Amino acid sequence: MELQIIQESNLQDKAYVRDKMAEFNRMHFPDDLKGRYQEVNLFLKDDEGQTYGGIIGEICWNWMEIQYLFVEAAYRGVGYGKRLLMEAEKLSREKGCDFMKLDTLSFQALDFYKKLGFEVYGVIENAGRHTHYYLKKDLVALGEKS
Repeated sequence: MELQIIQESNLQDKAYVRDKMAEFNRMHFPDDLKGRYQEVNLFLKDDEGQTYGGIIGEICWNWMEIQYLFVEAAYRGVGYGKRLLMEAEKLSREKGCDFMKLDTLSFQALDFYKKLGFEVYGVIENAGRHTHYYLKKDLVALGEKS
């Protein structure tokens, strides 16, 4: 049998690859971390339910990964982004996460994240002609967890 590489949008095949990768990963993680997965969706809404921003992420094993943080331009700079991130951090701590991670581009929010305790651990230059930063915030001091 010869296999072929096919490029297509197929939800069933996408789920197969994702699920098989997760299955493989579970074989290599300690038992107490297996099955630790939770989507995190925090939204910034008004009294009528209109959405003005939010955080989309996930708790995976012993960390939270923020995939998207967005606040409408009219509401930036007045603390909503910080409140969203602090709520995500609170949830991370409640769920026993050791750290949080996220990424940002040079025209986005690097200084914002640094002010909130995130540290750059990786950089890619010329990512869409910008710099792509990878950041992490430790929630547990080294040696604190056994």
